[in-house]
Amino acid sequence: METPLLMLGNQAIARGLAEAGCQIATSYPGTPASEILTSLAVLHRETGLPVHTQWAINEKVAFEIAYAGAMTGLRTAVSMKQVGLNVASDPLMSAAYMGTIGGFVIISADDPGPHSSQTEQDSRMMAMMAKIPVLDPASPGQAMEMAGLAFDLSEEFEIPVMLRPTTRVCHARQDIIPHSVPTTIRHPQFKRNPARWAATPKFRLVLHQALEKKLEAIGQHSRTAPLRLNPDAVGKIALVASGVLAVHAEEILKDLSCFQSIPLYQVRQPYPLHPAFMDHLSQTYETVMVLEETTPVIEMQLADRHHVKGKLTGHVSRTGEILPEAVETLIRQIAGMDIPSVEIAAAPGRRPTLCAGCPHRASFYAIKKAAPKGIYTSDIGCYTLGLNLGAVDTVLCMGAAISQAAGFYHAYRQAEKQPDIIATIGDSTFFHAGLPALVDAVVQKVQFVLVILDNATTAMTGNQPTPATGSGAIGEPLNPVCLEQAVAGCGVTSCTVCDPYQVKDMIQTVKTALAWSKKNGPAVVIARRPCVLYSRKDTTRTDRLNMVITDACDGCGVCVKQFECPALILEADAKQVNIDQTLCTGCGVCVSVCPKQAIETRTLPQEAK
Repeated sequence: METPLLMLGNQAIARGLAEAGCQIATSYPGTPASEILTSLAVLHRETGLPVHTQWAINEKVAFEIAYAGAMTGLRTAVSMKQVGLNVASDPLMSAAYMGTIGGFVIISADDPGPHSSQTEQDSRMMAMMAKIPVLDPASPGQAMEMAGLAFDLSEEFEIPVMLRPTTRVCHARQDIIPHSVPTTIRHPQFKRNPARWAATPKFRLVLHQALEKKLEAIGQHSRTAPLRLNPDAVGKIALVASGVLAVHAEEILKDLSCFQSIPLYQVRQPYPLHPAFMDHLSQTYETVMVLEETTPVIEMQLADRHHVKGKLTGHVSRTGEILPEAVETLIRQIAGMDIPSVEIAAAPGRRPTLCAGCPHRASFYAIKKAAPKGIYTSDIGCYTLGLNLGAVDTVLCMGAAISQAAGFYHAYRQAEKQPDIIATIGDSTFFHAGLPALVDAVVQKVQFVLVILDNATTAMTGNQPTPATGSGAIGEPLNPVCLEQAVAGCGVTSCTVCDPYQVKDMIQTVKTALAWSKKNGPAVVIARRPCVLYSRKDTTRTDRLNMVITDACDGCGVCVKQFECPALILEADAKQVNIDQTLCTGCGVCVSVCPKQAIETRTLPQEAK
């Protein structure tokens, strides 16, 4: 018997892809999906798994690479988070019409809550709009199983299939028994068929008609039909749940001794919902409670049944996660049980902040000093936390920092006084979605400064490589793209590189760029300093300083409130700031921040170096 392994949900998905013979896997990093490709890359590196793994420049490109592989008959997969699916929505819609030859699995990890996303959007709605089937796993083990099932379904009906785990599945852990990984590979064979692969609008109508027939057949597919989790239960009230809520409901029914009196169904394929299942619910039960996150996808397909209760009827919350406590309350309600009042004591929280020594903090400080009354547009990444420092006014979506800077410029063009406009964007995000917006800003001669926060990694999602890194998903050497050359290629003629740790120099650099932009259009400042998570591990660093608070400190708190470095601590009753040496990285930026010049650098004793 195989020895079970404790796997993260994303590791289990990767294992399922590998065991099903996936030969091309692409992604753009985004929590909660990032570890899927990373785990496949580890399998590739450790076992010689015959799979190409790639961090693409964005989700659209990742989708198109993997989809082309499926056109040749290979099994391929693309993974992303739910807002990444927005970026890939254009090829998603067309791929549904054209279908596939090899199995093509789209993994879109949703984030009810949300914990690390701009939206709580439900990828199952995107699947409905694209008209492709979607599978909803309830656990890491089921996610692993469904990865293979998705490939089978895709190939049987020649259609892309979505696998939609949520954060609680992606980041849960479970003992899972791994199976063998195939060593044989399929050989690609692309059969030219312009009427399908390059279909013009009239041919698309024909493809759409074929797609509807596929969905009708998939609705009859027995392997994806809902599961009855308690076949012996008898009652006139039923629970229908999908995803992790099926697990919550099963456990709570058992705890409340209702497992034999309230039938429970797990919907594995929320779309298309099986018509026979819908008929069964209508003919068998007086009341059906639907539990799903976060949009009523199942409930909408049951909406003409008057006995259904859920989000549309107001019985289930339409926002946020449905936590186990909420599931218990809902079950107690439909079972006619008392609902005890429960007070949950919440521990005092601390708002998220940039790491101690993060170069972005220094960049934001310099930006505020250079343009204290400016408008600061920003983007998606860990640097969004610049809002704590008062240096981020807007965050919309990937790449929007540049487009919104242009929008503010055009809004103020005829105003009596035009504000300074500074956009901030990370290096990975710039490659992902900033390039087209910068080209447009150059064409329109938008007067603003773009600060590219270049920390040489995709820090927020786990330090994946960027196009400028020169390495791939398994650490293989690749051709790096020079950021300065990319900026120049967009038509920008003023591009300056600076070190954000040199605060005074960066303040002056930003001021100079602002003055230049007022006459010439976009100016770019690249604030270049590696992510502190890398530099803390670097034992060869020679620029680490020993920071000391002197007696000149009077506890004014400017360094704590306006700079917000976690290593600087001012207790409520303290008269001086203290430095937590376990957090301090010795970047020395705080020396420039203190208005009393009470922070100094001291030479470390020789034995401490």
